[in-house]
Amino acid sequence: MQGEKSADLGPFNVGLLLFIPYRELEERVFGAIQAAGFTDLTLPQARLFQRLAAHGSRITELANRIYVTKQTASALVSAMERTGYVRRVPDPLDARASLVLAAERGLAAAEVAAAEIQRIERQWRQGLGSARYDRLVRDLNALAEITNRAQ
Repeated sequence: MQGEKSADLGPFNVGLLLFIPYRELEERVFGAIQAAGFTDLTLPQARLFQRLAAHGSRITELANRIYVTKQTASALVSAMERTGYVRRVPDPLDARASLVLAAERGLAAAEVAAAEIQRIERQWRQGLGSARYDRLVRDLNALAEITNRAQ
């Protein structure tokens, strides 16, 4: 309402403090991917792609990793398969299932993403100093082990 002061929400909670730099990284990486010509990849697809295991992932695993339904994950994978980012192969452990693997185009986009992440991490290391940055990474890895239900 006009004339009202906005409420002072106080200091950011830990979740928001974790989210703010992640969101910056995600936006920069996605921007780099788009600038490199991978304009048909959507942000939800990129989020799913970054959680693919090197040996392949089942749809249900991907759904759990990105906190969406199995149907949503399946639709994302189908779209990415049509545009050449992923491919499905039979699961050698279960003939009824398939695994989702990165395809050549997906690997090329991942190289762009990895290069941008390296640039960002160098900037963050420079901003915090090596000792603080290393401690932050170590602590975040420990926190990820505690909290990540969908490894």
